[in-house]
Amino acid sequence: MDSIPQGDLHSGRALDERVLPLGAQALGRYLGERGYAPGTIAGYVGTAAHFLHWSERSSLSGASIEESAVASFLDRHIAHCDCGWRSTEDYKSARAALGHLLLVLRTLGVAAARVVRTTPVDEEIRRFVEHLDHIRGLAPGTRQAMGRIVRELLWKRFHDRPVVISAITPEHLRRCFASLCERYRAPSSAGTVVSALRSYLRYRAAAGDLVGGLVSVLSSPANWQHASLPKSLADGELERLLTSLDWPAPAMRRSTAIVRCAVDLGLRSGEIAALSLDDIDWRAGTVKLRKTKSCREQLLPLPEPTGRALAAYLEHERPRSALRAIFVRRVAPDDRLVGADLVRKTIREAYRRAGLPYTRSHLLRHTIARRLLEAGSSLKEVADVLRHRSLNTTLIYAKLDSRALGAVALPWPRSVPLDAPEVALSWPGSAP
Repeated sequence: MDSIPQGDLHSGRALDERVLPLGAQALGRYLGERGYAPGTIAGYVGTAAHFLHWSERSSLSGASIEESAVASFLDRHIAHCDCGWRSTEDYKSARAALGHLLLVLRTLGVAAARVVRTTPVDEEIRRFVEHLDHIRGLAPGTRQAMGRIVRELLWKRFHDRPVVISAITPEHLRRCFASLCERYRAPSSAGTVVSALRSYLRYRAAAGDLVGGLVSVLSSPANWQHASLPKSLADGELERLLTSLDWPAPAMRRSTAIVRCAVDLGLRSGEIAALSLDDIDWRAGTVKLRKTKSCREQLLPLPEPTGRALAAYLEHERPRSALRAIFVRRVAPDDRLVGADLVRKTIREAYRRAGLPYTRSHLLRHTIARRLLEAGSSLKEVADVLRHRSLNTTLIYAKLDSRALGAVALPWPRSVPLDAPEVALSWPGSAP
């Protein structure tokens, strides 16, 4: 990026130096290489120059330029600027700009490296999460969620002191559970809290700690998971969803490919986000899933509509990127992988365009199960398509199989008037 005269960013008062500080120039090059828009670059570079000018006036050395200095600049100086700079920076944008600036200055060695302070609780959570990864093989999202729950227990009990398991009493567990249940109100979420705490206590038991009495304190709340029918899209609603993909809108080919992966293959949001160019075998018509919930590679057939949608996106809409991921960002920073949140947002927007009152992307997996059962597939075949590790997970869809349920349902017995003489009731077709 070319040097920008400070007079263009200053309040009309020309400084002795007619070019931006080196740190601001480096920030401009950094943002330009990552695909930021020119207007965004100009705003961020202007904020960086303002901050560096303020830090020089405040006699801050390179080692003093860190998060605390940024916080002081944003909270105290920027709203009451008296150094002649135009105070037009938006707080959120200024904070983002200075976050990038700190990264650039630390890469150049101008600012001191960020000191990461860990507590005994941090180290304990790190070891527990490693246990969940290497021993139990849980998915990253599950490990992080369980780590956050256990951190609540340990931090409330020990803060920054060493973790001593024998110092945790049943009352500490009850109070932690009650506090977390105020945040996670659904019975299923409360069950997740119990599962995380029990997993941690079992981990400590495997390390030789006597925690058997603590495990018995926790009991899962009543949660009748099979009390209601699993929600899914009706055939008419599914048709409306697919028809809405033909509407002109930004990133429409990417939206079509994402929705097709969910509708035709039943992929989870994280599995769609993790798809790579190397996972598609166009000649064989297959797609390989590498980052799955079960942490196992799986090979699936690639349906023709899904393949056409992916090919159209890759050929006509996907930005040029050094990343091997199929789905990439349309806005800066373009060197960052997309996540499951983008996939869920894309499906929510597809619902909205179709006029459907839904928000959950997981409904499309339920829809696949319903359509397979109505077409005559068995529960085992549904489990294979949805890649369930246990058939018990698939049993919830048995309530959607009206064809099979009708075959096993018994007829309702004949009614008898209340004032009728006592008679022997019998099922139709049974012996008198």
